[in-house]
Amino acid sequence: MKRLFYFIYLILFKNTPEDYRPYSLFFPSIRSFLVRNYLSSCGINLRVKKGAEISLKSTVGNHSELGTRCMIQSNVQIGDYVIMGPDVKIYSRNHLFSSLEKPIKNQGKEYFKTIIGNDVWLGANVIITAGCRIGNHVVVAAGAVVTKDIPDYAVVGGVPAKILKYRNQ
Repeated sequence: MKRLFYFIYLILFKNTPEDYRPYSLFFPSIRSFLVRNYLSSCGINLRVKKGAEISLKSTVGNHSELGTRCMIQSNVQIGDYVIMGPDVKIYSRNHLFSSLEKPIKNQGKEYFKTIIGNDVWLGANVIITAGCRIGNHVVVAAGAVVTKDIPDYAVVGGVPAKILKYRNQ
């Protein structure tokens, strides 16, 4: 049944109008309903923006939002009260490339669990690489590329993302 909700979402409702459009009607509610019903686990009050793509094997907490055109791979855990700007990418796998004898394409993939904590703001165009853990109460500035774990309360930005300050100091 989860796969049916997934395919209905992808084929019919993924790119329906956003809720701030006067002609959006009931489309945002349907998007949220479908995604909530195909995820591995989903809390209450999920908001799904236009074009959001999230794997069936991911989890989302309560009161969180999937940003416009976001792309979230499988095995990603998103906490409560997480908001994201448009075009956020969250990865959970990498290509293997250690052998020089085989093309990278034929070497397989390595899978990781990527975790986003509670009360996190991911700005527009943020990229989170596979296996990173983002702590609670974190702000990730627009355009940042997160390549390592981020501690609680940090404000990070840049490529690669570096700690700029802490919210609790």
